[in-house]
Amino acid sequence: MNNIKIVANSAYFPQKEVKNNDLEKYLNLENGYIEKRTGIRNRYYAINEKIEDMALKAVENMIKQSKQQDCINNVDLIIVATTSTNILMPGIANYIQKMLEMTPCMCLDILAGCNGYINALDIAKTYIDSGRINKALIIGVDKLSDVIDKEDVGTAIVLSDGAGATLIEKDTNCHSPKKYISNIQSEGKNNEILTYEYGKKLYMNGKEIYKYAVTETVDNIKELLHNAKLTLEDITYIVPHQSNLKIMKAIASRLHIDMNKMYTNIQTRGNTFCASIPIALYDMQNEQQLNKGDKIILLGYGGGLNTGSILLEI
Repeated sequence: MNNIKIVANSAYFPQKEVKNNDLEKYLNLENGYIEKRTGIRNRYYAINEKIEDMALKAVENMIKQSKQQDCINNVDLIIVATTSTNILMPGIANYIQKMLEMTPCMCLDILAGCNGYINALDIAKTYIDSGRINKALIIGVDKLSDVIDKEDVGTAIVLSDGAGATLIEKDTNCHSPKKYISNIQSEGKNNEILTYEYGKKLYMNGKEIYKYAVTETVDNIKELLHNAKLTLEDITYIVPHQSNLKIMKAIASRLHIDMNKMYTNIQTRGNTFCASIPIALYDMQNEQQLNKGDKIILLGYGGGLNTGSILLEI
């Protein structure tokens, strides 16, 4: 198996910030209700922006931050993970390739619920292991403001728009191999608790999702660590899908870890589905919370039902 390294992380947020006060007035909720229930203080809505343009802007921000256009040169694979796209053909990945005039490469859009970024990253790693590619661009993007039932308190107060991008490549330093192990599983039995059908509104059964999220994720992480022959003491951060602060606190409690080890940015970003983990990595990088040699666990969970974790050494 080949080592991989993260070359760059980036993100894009629409200009319109939606504060709790705005939603609490609209939904006739008492002041402070939203933050108490979700941990969220504000979220973003894209106005007059297409989902593909949000994804493109995340990659353009990566280019600007790296200060060199050639950071995306020689990309062999572009994967876009999303749940809210209305573009079926050509896909968002193809759009990115076209608009940035990238060289011919493999382009994929995948649908795997909120776990989509985890699936996409693991697919890219698998292709690197196969020797077919050396460099991959992984994007998570969702424009959930289009699919929210604005009268449904359960979703309207939580969901947000955003895009995050990660550039990875084969690590040629074979003298210090980095840990990488994944554990991705799907269970369709109860998948009616989180659904979205194009042209309709997103449906979410909050109580059932909570039960699923705080049990399946914990079991998944325990199995991942067992397979890696590591313990939670070896892990610097768990970086979960930013679903709801209560869910993340419950996961931390069941794992018997301090919340300081559970990275959260949902307070200022909201729940952006497929974009939440790459956005979290971007924020952690900017906050200088990721250091060489750190072992982190990326944790995804959501529609499908899909649950996945990746243990990744920085």
